Formats: sequence, C-alpha cells, structure tokens
Amino acid sequence: MVYLLFVTGFIILILGANILVDGASSLGRKLKMSSVVIGFTVVALGTSLPELIINIFASARGETDLAITNVLGSNIMNTLFIIGASAFIFHIIPGRRTLFTLVPISLFAGLVLALFANTNLVSDTSGYSIDFIEGIILMLFIVGYLYFSYRFSKSESGDVTDEIREFPVWRSIGMILIGVAGLYYGGTWVVDGAVVIADSFGMSKALVGITIIAVATSLPELVTSIIAALKKNSGIALGNALGSNIFNIFLVLGISAFIRPLPFDTGLNFDITVMVGSNLVVALLVFAGKGKMITRSEGALMMIAYIAYVVWLVFNH
Repeated sequence: MVYLLFVTGFIILILGANILVDGASSLGRKLKMSSVVIGFTVVALGTSLPELIINIFASARGETDLAITNVLGSNIMNTLFIIGASAFIFHIIPGRRTLFTLVPISLFAGLVLALFANTNLVSDTSGYSIDFIEGIILMLFIVGYLYFSYRFSKSESGDVTDEIREFPVWRSIGMILIGVAGLYYGGTWVVDGAVVIADSFGMSKALVGITIIAVATSLPELVTSIIAALKKNSGIALGNALGSNIFNIFLVLGISAFIRPLPFDTGLNFDITVMVGSNLVVALLVFAGKGKMITRSEGALMMIAYIAYVVWLVFNH
C-alpha cells in the first residue's frame, strides 16, 4: 500500500503543480500582469514545485538527508541527462538569454551551494550545515535572479509566454486550490513512501533522494525538454533545465534551510563535484566548444556519464 501511495503521490504532485501554474497564470493575466512577469515568476516556479514541496515536508519532519540529495540529484539529472537527451535528439544552440544569464548563474548557484555546505558562515557548531542565515541568503539570490532576468527580458524582442490560457476567475481560483491540495497530499505520500522504501531495502535516505525522488521530480522537465527537442527547439530544453537548477538551489534549498538547518554529510561532496562539473561542461561547450553548441555526440556522452554516475551510486552506498 505504501508503494502505491508513493507512486500515486508523484503523479498527484506533478499534476497538482501543472494545475496550480495554469490557474495562477490565468489569474495573473486577469490581474493585468504582463506575460514576462508571469513567465519569470509563476511559470518558472512551476518547474521546481515538486522539489519544493517534497523538501518542505522533508525539512519539517527532520528528514534533511532527503532535502539536500533531492536537489543534488535533480540538478545532476537536469544537466547531464535531460540536456544530453535533448542535444542527442537535436543539437542545442543556446539563445542569448540562456547563454548570458542561465548558463553562468546555474554554475554560480552550484558553487554557492558547495561553499555553504562546506563552511559554517554563521554558527560554530561541529560539522557542516546549511543554516537559517544561509537559507535567507539563498532566497535573496533568487529575488536578485528574478529581477535580473526580468530586466534582461525587457531588452529582448518577443514575449516569452504568449500562450497562457485564460479561464474565468472562479475557475482559476478553483484550479489554484485543487493544485495546492494535490501538492499537499502528493508531497506527504512521497516523503512517507521514501522513508519506508529506504528502511525496507536497507538503503540510505540520501540514496533514495538522489536517485528515485530526484528522477521522478525531474520528469516534467524531461518531458518538456524532449518535446521541445523533437520540434527542433532544443534551446528551450537547455533554458528549462538550467532555470530549474537555479530555482532548486536558491529557492528550494533556501526555504528548506529556513525551516530547519540542513546538516551536510561531507560524503556528498562527490555529488556536488559532479553537479558543478556538469554545469562547467555545459558552459565550456556553449562558450568555447566547436560551433558553440551541444552536438548529438556530446549529448550522448552526457547521458552515458549520468548513467555511469547512477550505477556508481548504487554500488557504493
């Protein structure tokens, strides 16, 4: 029964996030918000809602291993597997916004996480953790990122989110309420199921978080990116994946640490190295690589690297 609720929880979580984003976007239009503002707030947040809800429940219940590893695993999958799969389908040539904002900021976010996880900037407690103050700093970074992205987008031609569907106000509010309910129950079932699965199979909660939960919460980005690549819009796939990475670190971990300090196991430094390294690879390919793009062969190598990383995790935990 627990396993059924675990799977059902993921489905409800993802559906709830989509319904909430659609309802909130429609309501934003009714309130005369511009498409650009909606795109950089509601829609951008939507890609990280599953990770955010799971981390809120995990932090509130003291399952802090799940909180950090969920973000690490999701970001590694976004960068290596999702971007790799998209490039394998159709080579990725990044747009100007992705090239000069998302690529460097995603790399910067990974370096900030590495710093905060391995230093005690405020407290003198034994061991390392991402604490309350660092959580606030991370949330301030997401505010700065949103402002910078908004200002940058104003100088770009075209509107990034013209295809927002509009519904009657009562329906939009109803969708938001349904979405919130889906996030609540889905998040509860996923966290409960993860704890039981870890205990049943003798797996650490960290391993469950960095593999099973991370893969499941990245499924919306995977589907969106593959569809974009099949339409030969794989640059969108790169933007979606890197944007999700930024939200995961600055917002998801920021809120999680604000709720409860997140103790950091230095054994996870290998995973942080993989995360930062994969972002660095993307940056090198699009700034200095041949043709300043991610080719099909490079995409295939990225996917192979992700599979090898997961296999290594399973056999070394």
